[in-house]
Amino acid sequence: MNDSEFKQQVLDANSASFCAAKWYNATIWLGSGQTTSCHHPPAHLVDKHKVSANPKLLHNTDQKKADRAMMQRGDRPAGCEYCWKIEDMDRAAISDRVYKSRIYPIELLTQAQQTPVDVDVDLRTLEIAFDRTCQFACSYCNPAFSTTWVNDIKKNGPYLKLQSDGRNHFTHEHPSAQLYKFGEINPYIEAFFAWWESDLHRTLQELRITGGEPLMSAHTWKLIDWFRDNPGRSNTRLAINSNLGTDVDIDRLLDSVNGLNVDLYTSNESMHSHAEYIRDGLVWKDWIANITRLLDSGQIRSIHVMCTINALCLDSLPQFLDQMLQWKAKYGKDKLNFTLNILRFPSFQSALVLPNKLKSKYMYDLKNWLWHNRNNPALHEHEINHLQRLVDYLDVVKTPHSDAFDQPKLLNDFKEFYSQYDARRNKDFGRAFPNLKEWYDSL
Repeated sequence: MNDSEFKQQVLDANSASFCAAKWYNATIWLGSGQTTSCHHPPAHLVDKHKVSANPKLLHNTDQKKADRAMMQRGDRPAGCEYCWKIEDMDRAAISDRVYKSRIYPIELLTQAQQTPVDVDVDLRTLEIAFDRTCQFACSYCNPAFSTTWVNDIKKNGPYLKLQSDGRNHFTHEHPSAQLYKFGEINPYIEAFFAWWESDLHRTLQELRITGGEPLMSAHTWKLIDWFRDNPGRSNTRLAINSNLGTDVDIDRLLDSVNGLNVDLYTSNESMHSHAEYIRDGLVWKDWIANITRLLDSGQIRSIHVMCTINALCLDSLPQFLDQMLQWKAKYGKDKLNFTLNILRFPSFQSALVLPNKLKSKYMYDLKNWLWHNRNNPALHEHEINHLQRLVDYLDVVKTPHSDAFDQPKLLNDFKEFYSQYDARRNKDFGRAFPNLKEWYDSL
């Protein structure tokens, strides 16, 4: 059954808006006490008093239960707009609710549709972040997820003259993202480890640790040690996010995960100086070397490259995809795969701010790449589908999301942000992106 058939025959048979992630998947930021069902809906706060008595409420919040009720009725929760926008393109595009549902047995999907909404559901896949410690300060990130971003705001003050919906990302240090100082007792982390010992280590298919940069958190190493010290106690698949920066301790990682069959997720979406500009802190040659070393080691089950599709990456995205194919050809189709995740926030960094001439050029570049590689046996179905929906997105969709429609504000913020980003980070937009320079200078 392909992805389209799965949507029609399984998902839509439950309801036209059903997504299993609302029941079985969560991202939980333990530093801020916030949760969401995947990376698309806005996060919301978990009640710190309730989770002490019932750790399952880290996931089973009132907001999620209300969304589940809507999905059971076939209504569309507003927070899931990303998928509705993809599906409404009228090109049989596959939204993420398909990918986030078909990883579970069909019986679980039927069970979710029939479960009363007040029941606390056991998670099957979980992404957690212990804190926001990170040595990178990527342009599309912000202080809520990076201590290096916090230091930028502390040192240089807020980014000024921003007008669009994304402005608040860059105007303050986001103290609510790290509610407890290092060394203080964090009730959310306490609740997580209590839940892990009581239920999660038995019910989870996959536990994925994110950040910040999770390999800079002591809690990450504590969890890795638990897996190493408790062989056979859990069938949970362990996955770790890492930016694979120059100072990530690859030796310690390989030593700690030896024999654990771990997956590793990393992020990038462009080549050389483009990548170093977008993902401030990244050194291209070191990122390439670290991935190659992990693949050569044979100690990582697979590497997943998450591409955040933004206005700046499209210039070299086809070449970046060529790099993915080179690794696939050498190490195997399943040893490395990629996803193309379309950025919507901050909306002024969306690919949709680009002028139509550039947007059309990049669309045809990707269309041409897909035409030449669609039948490459190294590509997974989801990789082909992600490319096709990006082509369609660039062609059809006009605004990043329903609240982002004022193009003059978006263009103002694009120029204001990157002008200040250059000054703060010792960068040069025109030098990094010569194909965008004429348009950028005209803003």
